[in-house]
Amino acid sequence: MKYYIIAGEASGDLHAANLMASLVKKDPEAQFRFFGGDNMLAAAGDKGHLTMHYSELAYMGFIPVLLHLPQIMRGMKLCKQDISQWQPDVVILVDYAGFNLKIAKYVKQKLPHVRTFYYIAPKIWAWKEYRIKDFKRYVDEMFCILPFEKEFFEGKHNYPVHYVGNPTADEVIGFLKGAEAGNEKFLNDSKLTGDKPVIALLPGSRRQEIKDNLPVMLEAVKDYIDKYRVVIAGAPSVDAPYYNRFMDGKEVRLLERGNTYQLLYNASAALVTSGTATLETALFNVPQAVCYKTPVPSLARWAFNHIIKCKYISLVNLIADREIVPELFADRFSVSEIRQCLHNILFTDEREEMLRGYENVRQKLGKLCAPDNAADIMLGILKH
Repeated sequence: MKYYIIAGEASGDLHAANLMASLVKKDPEAQFRFFGGDNMLAAAGDKGHLTMHYSELAYMGFIPVLLHLPQIMRGMKLCKQDISQWQPDVVILVDYAGFNLKIAKYVKQKLPHVRTFYYIAPKIWAWKEYRIKDFKRYVDEMFCILPFEKEFFEGKHNYPVHYVGNPTADEVIGFLKGAEAGNEKFLNDSKLTGDKPVIALLPGSRRQEIKDNLPVMLEAVKDYIDKYRVVIAGAPSVDAPYYNRFMDGKEVRLLERGNTYQLLYNASAALVTSGTATLETALFNVPQAVCYKTPVPSLARWAFNHIIKCKYISLVNLIADREIVPELFADRFSVSEIRQCLHNILFTDEREEMLRGYENVRQKLGKLCAPDNAADIMLGILKH
Protein backbone atom coordinates (compact mmCIF):
# COMPACT_ATOMS: atom_id res chain seq x y z
CA MET A 1 0.00 0.00 0.00
CA LYS A 2 1.02 3.62 -0.58
CA TYR A 3 0.49 5.86 2.46
CA TYR A 4 0.66 9.66 2.39
CA ILE A 5 0.91 10.97 5.97
CA ILE A 6 0.72 14.58 7.18
CA ALA A 7 1.83 15.69 10.66
CA GLY A 8 2.31 19.37 11.45
CA GLU A 9 4.09 19.44 14.82
CA ALA A 10 6.43 17.53 17.15
CA SER A 11 3.87 15.33 18.90
CA GLY A 12 2.23 14.42 15.58
CA ASP A 13 5.63 13.51 14.14
CA LEU A 14 6.25 11.08 17.01
CA HIS A 15 2.78 9.48 16.87
CA ALA A 16 2.88 9.22 13.07
CA ALA A 17 6.32 7.59 13.21
CA ASN A 18 5.03 4.88 15.55
CA LEU A 19 2.02 4.31 13.30
CA MET A 20 4.36 3.97 10.31
CA ALA A 21 6.41 1.36 12.18
CA SER A 22 3.22 -0.60 12.92
CA LEU A 23 2.07 -0.37 9.30
CA VAL A 24 5.42 -1.71 8.07
CA LYS A 25 5.14 -4.70 10.44
CA LYS A 26 1.75 -5.57 9.02
CA ASP A 27 2.36 -4.45 5.41
CA PRO A 28 5.97 -5.21 4.35
CA GLU A 29 5.29 -3.60 0.95
CA ALA A 30 4.36 -0.25 2.54
CA GLN A 31 5.60 2.93 0.85
CA PHE A 32 5.40 6.40 2.40
CA ARG A 33 5.52 10.03 1.41
CA PHE A 34 4.95 12.55 4.16
CA PHE A 35 4.94 15.99 5.67
CA GLY A 36 6.52 15.45 9.08
CA GLY A 37 9.75 15.39 11.02
CA ASP A 38 12.83 13.48 12.04
CA ASN A 39 10.96 10.67 13.78
CA MET A 40 8.93 9.91 10.66
CA LEU A 41 12.07 10.09 8.53
CA ALA A 42 13.74 7.49 10.75
CA ALA A 43 10.65 5.25 10.78
CA ALA A 44 10.33 5.35 6.98
CA GLY A 45 13.93 4.37 6.29
CA ASP A 46 14.27 3.44 2.64
CA LYS A 47 10.49 3.06 2.30
CA GLY A 48 9.66 6.75 2.38
CA HIS A 49 10.30 10.33 1.28
CA LEU A 50 9.99 13.49 3.41
CA THR A 51 8.34 16.13 1.23
CA MET A 52 8.43 18.96 3.80
CA HIS A 53 9.55 19.22 7.44
CA TYR A 54 6.84 20.30 9.88
CA SER A 55 9.10 23.05 11.28
CA GLU A 56 8.37 25.02 8.10
CA LEU A 57 4.65 25.03 8.91
CA ALA A 58 4.30 24.93 12.72
CA TYR A 59 2.94 28.37 13.60
CA MET A 60 0.28 29.11 16.20
CA GLY A 61 -1.74 32.21 16.99
CA PHE A 62 -3.34 34.67 14.59
CA ILE A 63 -0.34 36.99 14.09
CA PRO A 64 2.37 34.30 13.55
CA VAL A 65 0.08 32.46 11.10
CA LEU A 66 -0.70 35.71 9.27
CA LEU A 67 2.99 36.66 9.01
CA HIS A 68 3.89 33.24 7.60
CA LEU A 69 0.78 32.78 5.47
CA PRO A 70 2.63 32.78 2.11
CA GLN A 71 4.92 30.02 3.39
CA ILE A 72 1.97 28.00 4.71
CA MET A 73 0.10 28.41 1.42
CA ARG A 74 3.16 27.25 -0.53
CA GLY A 75 3.27 24.19 1.69
CA MET A 76 -0.43 23.56 1.07
CA LYS A 77 0.03 23.83 -2.70
CA LEU A 78 3.05 21.52 -2.63
CA CYS A 79 1.16 18.97 -0.55
CA LYS A 80 -1.81 18.87 -2.93
CA GLN A 81 0.42 18.57 -5.98
CA ASP A 82 2.50 15.82 -4.37
CA ILE A 83 -0.56 13.77 -3.40
CA SER A 84 -2.07 14.16 -6.86
CA GLN A 85 1.15 13.12 -8.57
CA TRP A 86 1.94 10.17 -6.27
CA GLN A 87 -1.62 8.77 -6.16
CA PRO A 88 -1.52 7.04 -2.74
CA ASP A 89 -4.02 4.43 -1.58
CA VAL A 90 -4.77 6.52 1.50
CA VAL A 91 -3.98 9.92 2.99
CA ILE A 92 -3.53 9.71 6.77
CA LEU A 93 -3.96 13.05 8.54
CA VAL A 94 -2.48 13.49 12.03
CA ASP A 95 -4.13 16.23 14.17
CA TYR A 96 -3.19 19.73 12.80
CA ALA A 97 -6.76 20.50 11.73
CA GLY A 98 -6.36 23.91 10.06
CA PHE A 99 -4.08 22.45 7.40
CA ASN A 100 -5.27 18.85 7.29
CA LEU A 101 -8.99 19.50 6.83
CA LYS A 102 -8.19 21.53 3.70
CA ILE A 103 -6.16 18.59 2.40
CA ALA A 104 -9.02 16.20 3.22
CA LYS A 105 -11.43 18.39 1.26
CA TYR A 106 -9.07 18.52 -1.72
CA VAL A 107 -8.58 14.73 -1.75
CA LYS A 108 -12.30 14.01 -1.45
CA GLN A 109 -13.21 16.43 -4.25
CA LYS A 110 -10.31 15.91 -6.66
CA LEU A 111 -9.16 12.35 -5.89
CA PRO A 112 -12.29 10.51 -4.73
CA HIS A 113 -10.64 7.09 -5.23
CA VAL A 114 -8.09 7.92 -2.47
CA ARG A 115 -9.20 7.12 1.10
CA THR A 116 -8.87 9.73 3.85
CA PHE A 117 -8.13 8.57 7.39
CA TYR A 118 -7.69 10.86 10.41
CA TYR A 119 -5.36 9.53 13.11
CA ILE A 120 -5.60 11.59 16.34
CA ALA A 121 -8.73 13.69 16.11
CA PRO A 122 -8.37 17.47 16.42
CA LYS A 123 -9.85 18.82 19.65
CA ILE A 124 -13.09 20.13 18.19
CA TRP A 125 -14.88 19.09 21.40
CA ALA A 126 -13.13 22.11 22.98
CA TRP A 127 -13.95 24.66 20.31
CA LYS A 128 -14.82 24.92 16.63
CA GLU A 129 -17.35 22.12 17.06
CA TYR A 130 -18.89 23.22 13.76
CA ARG A 131 -15.98 21.47 12.02
CA ILE A 132 -17.79 18.17 12.57
CA LYS A 133 -19.56 18.88 9.25
CA ASP A 134 -16.20 18.81 7.45
CA PHE A 135 -15.19 15.54 9.08
CA LYS A 136 -18.43 13.93 7.98
CA ARG A 137 -17.97 15.18 4.41
CA TYR A 138 -14.27 14.68 3.84
CA VAL A 139 -12.90 12.04 6.27
CA ASP A 140 -13.68 8.38 5.62
CA GLU A 141 -12.47 6.99 8.97
CA MET A 142 -11.61 8.68 12.27
CA PHE A 143 -9.19 7.12 14.77
CA CYS A 144 -9.45 8.63 18.26
CA ILE A 145 -6.92 8.40 21.09
CA LEU A 146 -8.91 9.88 23.99
CA PRO A 147 -11.65 7.70 25.54
CA PHE A 148 -14.23 10.49 25.90
CA GLU A 149 -13.99 11.36 22.19
CA LYS A 150 -15.99 8.30 21.18
CA GLU A 151 -19.05 9.57 23.04
CA PHE A 152 -18.55 13.06 21.59
CA PHE A 153 -18.39 11.92 17.96
CA GLU A 154 -20.81 9.00 18.08
CA GLY A 155 -23.20 9.92 20.88
CA LYS A 156 -23.48 13.63 20.21
CA HIS A 157 -22.86 13.81 16.45
CA ASN A 158 -23.73 10.35 15.10
CA TYR A 159 -20.31 10.05 13.45
CA PRO A 160 -18.79 6.55 13.88
CA VAL A 161 -15.16 6.52 15.05
CA HIS A 162 -12.56 4.04 16.30
CA TYR A 163 -11.04 4.41 19.78
CA VAL A 164 -7.67 2.73 19.29
CA GLY A 165 -6.00 3.39 22.64
CA ASN A 166 -3.60 6.18 23.52
CA PRO A 167 -0.19 6.36 21.80
CA THR A 168 1.31 8.56 24.50
CA ALA A 169 0.58 5.84 27.06
CA ASP A 170 2.21 3.28 24.72
CA GLU A 171 5.29 5.45 24.27
CA VAL A 172 5.75 6.05 28.00
CA ILE A 173 5.25 2.36 28.85
CA GLY A 174 7.77 1.40 26.17
CA PHE A 175 10.29 3.91 27.50
CA LEU A 176 9.88 2.81 31.11
CA LYS A 177 10.72 -0.80 30.24
CA GLY A 178 14.33 0.15 29.52
CA ALA A 179 14.70 3.44 31.36
CA GLU A 180 16.71 2.29 34.37
CA ALA A 181 19.37 0.59 32.26
CA GLY A 182 20.47 3.85 30.65
CA ASN A 183 19.68 6.22 33.48
CA GLU A 184 23.11 6.40 35.11
CA LYS A 185 24.72 7.32 31.79
CA PHE A 186 22.03 9.93 31.18
CA LEU A 187 22.62 11.52 34.60
CA ASN A 188 26.38 11.59 34.07
CA ASP A 189 26.15 12.96 30.53
CA SER A 190 23.65 15.62 31.62
CA LYS A 191 25.61 16.50 34.79
CA LEU A 192 22.55 15.78 36.92
CA THR A 193 24.23 13.43 39.40
CA GLY A 194 24.13 14.30 43.09
CA ASP A 195 21.59 14.57 45.87
CA LYS A 196 19.51 17.48 44.59
CA PRO A 197 16.03 16.46 43.35
CA VAL A 198 14.89 17.77 39.98
CA ILE A 199 12.13 20.23 39.08
CA ALA A 200 11.35 19.91 35.36
CA LEU A 201 10.11 22.83 33.26
CA LEU A 202 8.22 21.94 30.06
CA PRO A 203 7.29 25.34 28.60
CA GLY A 204 5.87 24.14 25.28
CA SER A 205 7.00 22.92 21.87
CA ARG A 206 6.67 26.18 19.93
CA ARG A 207 8.68 29.38 20.21
CA GLN A 208 5.66 31.51 21.07
CA GLU A 209 4.67 29.18 23.91
CA ILE A 210 8.22 29.22 25.28
CA LYS A 211 8.39 33.02 25.07
CA ASP A 212 5.07 33.36 26.91
CA ASN A 213 5.53 30.73 29.61
CA LEU A 214 9.21 30.17 30.40
CA PRO A 215 10.06 33.58 31.95
CA VAL A 216 7.23 33.28 34.48
CA MET A 217 8.10 29.65 35.25
CA LEU A 218 11.72 30.65 35.90
CA GLU A 219 10.67 33.44 38.24
CA ALA A 220 8.36 31.08 40.13
CA VAL A 221 11.12 28.51 40.79
CA LYS A 222 13.71 31.09 41.84
CA ASP A 223 13.34 30.25 45.55
CA TYR A 224 14.00 26.53 44.88
CA ILE A 225 17.35 26.89 43.13
CA ASP A 226 19.43 26.14 46.24
CA LYS A 227 17.81 22.82 47.07
CA TYR A 228 16.63 21.62 43.64
CA ARG A 229 18.05 21.30 40.15
CA VAL A 230 15.79 23.20 37.77
CA VAL A 231 15.97 21.69 34.29
CA ILE A 232 14.24 22.87 31.11
CA ALA A 233 13.17 20.28 28.55
CA GLY A 234 14.25 21.46 25.12
CA ALA A 235 11.60 21.14 22.41
CA PRO A 236 12.50 19.07 19.31
CA SER A 237 12.12 21.95 16.85
CA VAL A 238 13.65 24.78 18.94
CA ASP A 239 17.42 25.28 19.14
CA ALA A 240 19.35 26.04 22.33
CA PRO A 241 20.16 29.73 21.58
CA TYR A 242 16.45 30.57 21.68
CA TYR A 243 16.27 29.43 25.32
CA ASN A 244 19.43 31.29 26.33
CA ARG A 245 17.76 34.69 26.16
CA PHE A 246 15.43 33.62 28.98
CA MET A 247 18.05 31.72 31.01
CA ASP A 248 20.72 34.43 31.12
CA GLY A 249 22.16 34.66 34.64
CA LYS A 250 19.80 32.04 36.07
CA GLU A 251 21.02 28.82 37.70
CA VAL A 252 19.02 26.47 35.52
CA ARG A 253 19.98 23.87 32.95
CA LEU A 254 18.66 23.25 29.46
CA LEU A 255 18.36 19.63 28.48
CA GLU A 256 18.94 19.11 24.78
CA ARG A 257 15.99 18.09 22.64
CA GLY A 258 14.92 14.45 22.67
CA ASN A 259 15.51 13.84 26.40
CA THR A 260 12.17 14.89 27.89
CA TYR A 261 11.17 11.36 28.92
CA GLN A 262 14.49 10.79 30.66
CA LEU A 263 14.06 14.11 32.47
CA LEU A 264 10.55 13.21 33.65
CA TYR A 265 11.84 9.82 34.80
CA ASN A 266 14.12 11.70 37.22
CA ALA A 267 11.86 14.61 38.19
CA SER A 268 10.21 15.22 41.57
CA ALA A 269 7.78 17.83 40.22
CA ALA A 270 7.10 19.70 36.99
CA LEU A 271 5.66 22.92 35.61
CA VAL A 272 4.07 22.06 32.28
CA THR A 273 2.47 24.04 29.48
CA SER A 274 -0.83 22.44 28.46
CA GLY A 275 -0.74 19.82 25.73
CA THR A 276 0.42 16.25 25.33
CA ALA A 277 3.17 17.00 27.88
CA THR A 278 0.61 17.16 30.71
CA LEU A 279 -0.44 13.58 29.99
CA GLU A 280 3.17 12.43 29.60
CA THR A 281 4.03 13.97 32.97
CA ALA A 282 1.09 12.19 34.62
CA LEU A 283 2.07 8.84 33.10
CA PHE A 284 5.55 9.29 34.59
CA ASN A 285 3.85 9.86 37.96
CA VAL A 286 5.35 13.33 38.35
CA PRO A 287 3.16 15.85 40.26
CA GLN A 288 2.61 18.93 38.12
CA ALA A 289 1.07 22.35 37.77
CA VAL A 290 -0.24 23.26 34.31
CA CYS A 291 0.86 26.78 33.30
CA TYR A 292 -0.41 28.58 30.21
CA LYS A 293 -0.25 32.30 29.51
CA THR A 294 -3.10 33.81 27.52
CA PRO A 295 -3.46 37.32 26.08
CA VAL A 296 -5.99 39.53 27.89
CA PRO A 297 -6.47 37.18 30.85
CA SER A 298 -9.91 38.42 31.89
CA LEU A 299 -11.23 37.99 28.34
CA ALA A 300 -9.63 34.54 28.09
CA ARG A 301 -11.36 33.49 31.31
CA TRP A 302 -14.70 34.77 30.02
CA ALA A 303 -14.22 32.90 26.72
CA PHE A 304 -13.35 29.70 28.57
CA ASN A 305 -16.46 29.97 30.74
CA HIS A 306 -18.87 30.94 27.94
CA ILE A 307 -17.49 29.86 24.53
CA ILE A 308 -15.06 26.98 24.89
CA LYS A 309 -17.07 23.81 25.34
CA CYS A 310 -14.97 21.87 27.83
CA LYS A 311 -14.36 22.12 31.54
CA TYR A 312 -10.57 21.82 31.52
CA ILE A 313 -7.51 22.64 29.40
CA SER A 314 -5.25 19.73 30.40
CA LEU A 315 -5.60 16.21 29.03
CA VAL A 316 -5.17 14.80 32.53
CA ASN A 317 -8.29 16.54 33.85
CA LEU A 318 -10.26 16.01 30.65
CA ILE A 319 -9.69 12.25 30.75
CA ALA A 320 -10.46 12.04 34.47
CA ASP A 321 -13.44 14.40 34.08
CA ARG A 322 -12.38 16.17 37.29
CA GLU A 323 -9.57 18.43 38.43
CA ILE A 324 -6.54 16.35 39.31
CA VAL A 325 -3.87 18.90 38.35
CA PRO A 326 -4.15 22.67 38.93
CA GLU A 327 -4.67 24.66 35.73
CA LEU A 328 -2.99 28.06 35.98
CA PHE A 329 -4.11 29.95 32.89
CA ALA A 330 -5.77 33.27 32.09
CA ASP A 331 -6.23 35.19 35.38
CA ARG A 332 -4.60 32.38 37.41
CA PHE A 333 -1.33 32.54 35.47
CA SER A 334 1.03 34.43 37.80
CA VAL A 335 4.31 33.93 39.61
CA SER A 336 2.59 33.76 43.01
CA GLU A 337 0.00 31.17 41.91
CA ILE A 338 2.63 28.96 40.26
CA ARG A 339 4.93 29.22 43.27
CA GLN A 340 2.12 28.24 45.65
CA CYS A 341 1.07 25.25 43.53
CA LEU A 342 4.67 24.10 43.28
CA HIS A 343 4.95 24.24 47.07
CA ASN A 344 1.76 22.19 47.41
CA ILE A 345 2.85 19.40 45.07
CA LEU A 346 6.26 19.18 46.71
CA PHE A 347 5.37 19.39 50.39
CA THR A 348 1.65 18.84 51.10
CA ASP A 349 -0.92 16.05 50.89
CA GLU A 350 -1.88 17.41 47.47
CA ARG A 351 1.08 15.44 46.09
CA GLU A 352 -0.26 12.00 47.08
CA GLU A 353 -3.80 12.97 46.10
CA MET A 354 -2.56 13.86 42.62
CA LEU A 355 -0.71 10.56 42.27
CA ARG A 356 -3.92 8.68 43.14
CA GLY A 357 -5.71 10.67 40.45
CA TYR A 358 -3.06 9.66 37.91
CA GLU A 359 -3.92 6.01 38.51
CA ASN A 360 -7.53 6.74 37.56
CA VAL A 361 -6.33 8.32 34.30
CA ARG A 362 -4.29 5.22 33.43
CA GLN A 363 -7.32 3.01 34.00
CA LYS A 364 -9.50 5.13 31.70
CA LEU A 365 -6.92 5.05 28.90
CA GLY A 366 -6.90 1.25 28.87
CA LYS A 367 -4.19 -1.09 27.59
CA LEU A 368 -4.68 -1.10 23.82
CA CYS A 369 -1.52 -0.49 21.76
CA ALA A 370 -2.74 2.47 19.71
CA PRO A 371 -0.47 2.32 16.62
CA ASP A 372 -0.77 -1.47 16.28
CA ASN A 373 -4.53 -1.35 16.79
CA ALA A 374 -4.94 1.53 14.33
CA ALA A 375 -2.75 -0.21 11.74
CA ASP A 376 -4.84 -3.39 11.99
CA ILE A 377 -8.08 -1.49 11.45
CA MET A 378 -6.66 0.62 8.63
CA LEU A 379 -5.37 -2.38 6.70
CA GLY A 380 -8.63 -4.23 7.23
CA ILE A 381 -10.51 -1.31 5.66
CA LEU A 382 -8.05 -0.76 2.80
CA LYS A 383 -8.12 -4.42 1.76
CA HIS A 384 -11.90 -4.47 1.35
